[in-house]
Amino acid sequence: MPVPHLAPASRLTFHGDSLTAAGRRPAVPQDLGHGYVGLVAEALGGIHPGLRVANRGVSGYRVRDLRAAWQADVLADPPDVLSVLVGVNDTWRRYDRNDPTPVADYARDYRHLLDTAAAAGARLVLVEPFLVPVTGEQWTWREDLDGRIQAVRRLAEEYGALLLAADGLLNQAARQAGDPAKLTPDGVHLEPRGHELLAAAWIDLVLPERRPR
Repeated sequence: MPVPHLAPASRLTFHGDSLTAAGRRPAVPQDLGHGYVGLVAEALGGIHPGLRVANRGVSGYRVRDLRAAWQADVLADPPDVLSVLVGVNDTWRRYDRNDPTPVADYARDYRHLLDTAAAAGARLVLVEPFLVPVTGEQWTWREDLDGRIQAVRRLAEEYGALLLAADGLLNQAARQAGDPAKLTPDGVHLEPRGHELLAAAWIDLVLPERRPR
């Protein structure tokens, strides 16, 4: 599987929901938010000072919303490397608003994103949607979310994309911490420690040459 090595002047775009947006201000294009995207940009800036990083995440987005915004947010200025994290809101809306997104529809729209981005020359990094249950009720969400995780894994294989297995990573970290609330207050949004783990895993995946020998 090809690793999307970052050249010094590469353009790197992150897209997704609030996990990616992390409080960014959409009216300020340069704002990277206070989450894993900003941490990745800060770390990579010391390696490739000319790297251009953009955060296009929007709170509440489902995959259908990414598809609707894709032309303006991604295709109008295609990046060299594109990282996508979306899916938990497709699950969440089933349980809090009775507004489900069938997994087949999720996979169809996600495939459209990848088809068009790959055709524009972007190399792809797919981050699994994840859930770290903090309530008993949230364990029932796995019935819905696990199908989306499997869909992303299949798409990563099909498109030769890098895959960040974030669900296992964060759930294991929560177990090791002894309390999921140390990583997430609500099972979905991340505390600073969760963003740090996600950023470190992203960098390790995309730049394996930085791993200790």
